Amino acid sequence: MDRSLEAQSKNDISNHLEEIEVKLLLQGLYDWCGYDFRNYAYQSIRRRIWHRVYAERLSTITGLLDKVLHDPSCLQRLIADFSINVTEMFRDPLFFLEFREKVVPLLRTYPSIRIWHAGCSTGEEVYSMAMLLHEEDLYEKTKIYATDINTTALKDAKSGIFPLENMKKYTSNYLRAGGKRAFSDYYCVTNKGVQFYPFLTKNVIFAQHNLVTDRSFNEFHVILCRNVLIYFNKTLQNKVHSLFYESLGMFGILGLGDKESIYYTNHFDSYNVISGKQKLYRKVK
Repeated sequence: MDRSLEAQSKNDISNHLEEIEVKLLLQGLYDWCGYDFRNYAYQSIRRRIWHRVYAERLSTITGLLDKVLHDPSCLQRLIADFSINVTEMFRDPLFFLEFREKVVPLLRTYPSIRIWHAGCSTGEEVYSMAMLLHEEDLYEKTKIYATDINTTALKDAKSGIFPLENMKKYTSNYLRAGGKRAFSDYYCVTNKGVQFYPFLTKNVIFAQHNLVTDRSFNEFHVILCRNVLIYFNKTLQNKVHSLFYESLGMFGILGLGDKESIYYTNHFDSYNVISGKQKLYRKVK
């Protein structure tokens, strides 16, 4: 056999065996503790699995499965690896500017407002929305439900403490997002970092929720799920979009990340576009 063909054959076998190991690990997680990562984008979940394999000083994915099933602390470390915690305050500032200019006037017509931040991570965008609504005199009649699969991230979000070195970037984002005050009005500096004032979370409920396995828990006027769906495959994206559709009231607003869209989903014809560039949609049927 030609050496190049032989090498290719060995590589194909190795890749196939790796896929089997990945499937066994993800199925084991689901059967053992109910965490369902089986429909996450393969390459993304594969990278995170190998990161944990090496971090645990193991050599195989099968070895990781064995440890996960018998070591609860390893299980929690793996779940944390699977959680996507890349975020910042007023991330994509033009999204928040567009929300302020085009969605806020719609929200003014409601006697009360319910917002769901799905996949809120460590809470930076939740605090951003609270500031925006405070400046638009809407916060007092708003309840924000901030959910994530990662309980450690939720604990950090509740604390309201963030690194001081991030404030320069966050201040710039805030101003570009149409902020109306000094960003420093919202926090004080402590020996632990920057502490945001408690009034920003007095109308926020932080709770664990798994987009893959959990159901709708309320009817909302706004659902924000930004830069989460890009880590799901098409099957799971459609499942989550159905969850959002069921959870939005008529004329409710759906906000997605800049690389996400309702197009090519089962519900694309159920929305009107408020801002195609900033991924804001309104449910119309």
